[in-house]
Amino acid sequence: MKPLFAVCLPAAGLLLWAAGSAAQQGAAPESVSLFNGKDLSGWVNVNTDPDTWSVKDGLLVCSGHPIGVMRSEKQYENFILHIEWMHMEPGGNSGVFAWSNAVPGERNRLPDGVEVQMLELDWPKLHTRDGVTPPIAYVHGELFGVGGVKTVPDNPRGERSKSIENRCLPRGVWNTYDVVAVDGTIKLSVNGKFVNGISRSTQKKGYLCLESEGAEIHFRNIRILELPPGVDAAPAAQ
Repeated sequence: MKPLFAVCLPAAGLLLWAAGSAAQQGAAPESVSLFNGKDLSGWVNVNTDPDTWSVKDGLLVCSGHPIGVMRSEKQYENFILHIEWMHMEPGGNSGVFAWSNAVPGERNRLPDGVEVQMLELDWPKLHTRDGVTPPIAYVHGELFGVGGVKTVPDNPRGERSKSIENRCLPRGVWNTYDVVAVDGTIKLSVNGKFVNGISRSTQKKGYLCLESEGAEIHFRNIRILELPPGVDAAPAAQ
């Protein structure tokens, strides 16, 4: 596994800002693990079943049923998140929500925030309707606001931001996301290269949520480096 910072960094400006801010405070931030490989300590089940999330062989396993999320114990504003994930079924669907209030919607059972999409590569062909296949861009790290959260996409596909390069690997193979989130801006690295981003999020503080959405997915090596707050501190999510 590559260290948290051992990735190419087109988002270097964000990291330089973070380093300068930390230096002014007299201490460098340190990353911490959000998953201990033994149990679900540090996570709160929001609206899934007791057996939706489990730990097997040091991995965090999500069955995908029912649709819903579990959230981090605390809220985060500015941070760098490292997370590794692997779909186990064709067309599997999941994601991680940043800056979420972790309150599920009445219809779709999912909360607000900025979603960092995790879809298995077969998703488009399995969702072809009337001869129309969804764009391949949808599968690899799309970023978008949900639940009323608005963002400005770096690479617009409607209101969503698509990755400029397809770097995701298929089911049964581990993928690595590094998410840099600073003052309403998010940059996403997929398997060692930054390929997507959004800015000007209308919500920029909240919980992290892992998504269960119909298919088994595994997670490991979930770490977060919490950064100092911005000049205008974000309000707490409701």
